[in-house]
Parts: sequence; structure tokens; C-alpha cells
Amino acid sequence: MKLLKHLSLITLVLIGFSCSNSTSKQAANKEGFIAIEEALKEKFGANAYYTDISITYNVAIGNIIGVTVTEDPESLKMGQFNLTQDNWTQNQDITVEVPSGTKAADYMFQLGDKISLSELGHLVETSSKKLKDEKNIENAVLSIASIQFPNTGDFSKASYLINLQPEQGGTTFSFQYALNGTLLNQDY
Repeated sequence: MKLLKHLSLITLVLIGFSCSNSTSKQAANKEGFIAIEEALKEKFGANAYYTDISITYNVAIGNIIGVTVTEDPESLKMGQFNLTQDNWTQNQDITVEVPSGTKAADYMFQLGDKISLSELGHLVETSSKKLKDEKNIENAVLSIASIQFPNTGDFSKASYLINLQPEQGGTTFSFQYALNGTLLNQDY
């Protein structure tokens, strides 16, 4: 009987650890988005190229991560994937067209120093604090956080977009930041 109790306890602890590492349950903050970035690197490799990444929060199922990604930009082939409840599904194959004389990689980004989910998570925290300070909204909930990369490939126009809502729903508050964290626009 004692052995059964110990095995039950060990099982519960292991389930707890596996659930706490669940990508769909990561918090909308710097640490949570670091874990999501690691999941992307694990699935697609550290050198993958993206044209978009979005993290949408649904109260019933948690985070939904959407990406358009390739490991080989010059192949002109990308895949559109969603990670929902820790299960990857590919929605579409995409063929990319680029102007002659240019490289496909010029129209894509990689996660690293210039663009990171760590910074995006930090900016979600900053935006939540801004709502608390300016609008007295406690516990704002992430609606969507994404990396906006222009179709022109102009890296200087890339930005982070964050939409938050009050915990009870209602108005969506939008924030747009430059890659260096400077607030470009907010819409209340």
C-alpha cells in the first residue's frame, strides 16, 4: 500500500512538471515567451526563417502559436503551422515569390538579437503595466502578440504588435512598438 502511495505521488509530480512546461499554458510575459521561442527553435531549428509569428490567447485552450516558416529561404517554400494545446499542425504549404535579383531571406527574419520573443514578452508586461497605470485596468489579458514584418523586407519597418483586453472582456487596447522597444502607437 505504501508503494502505491509513493508511485501515485511520483506520477502526480511528473504530471505537474509536464503541465508546467506546456507551451499552451505559458504566461504572457518575458519568461513565458522565452519558453515559446525555445519550442519554435526545437521544432524548426535555431536558424529558421519566418515571415510571421503570432501568439494568440484563448481562455479555453491557452496559447495558440502561429508561424510561417522555412529552414531554407532560397527554396521559396514555406509552411504555415499552428501550435495548439502542444500539438503542431501544418495548415498550408506556401510558395514565395520575390523580385528578381533579390534573395528570399531578405523578406524574412530570424529569431535572435534583433527580433526576439523575449522582447515581445517584455513589451506585453510593459503594456499591461501601462494599462494598469493609465486606465486602472488590473490583470489585462493577452488577445494577440505578433511580430509585424513588412512585405518589402524593410527591416526598419518591422514592429511588435500587442493587443490586450480587460479580464472580463470588452475593449481591445493595441500597442505597437519598434524593435528597440520604443512605443510607436497605442490605440485605446
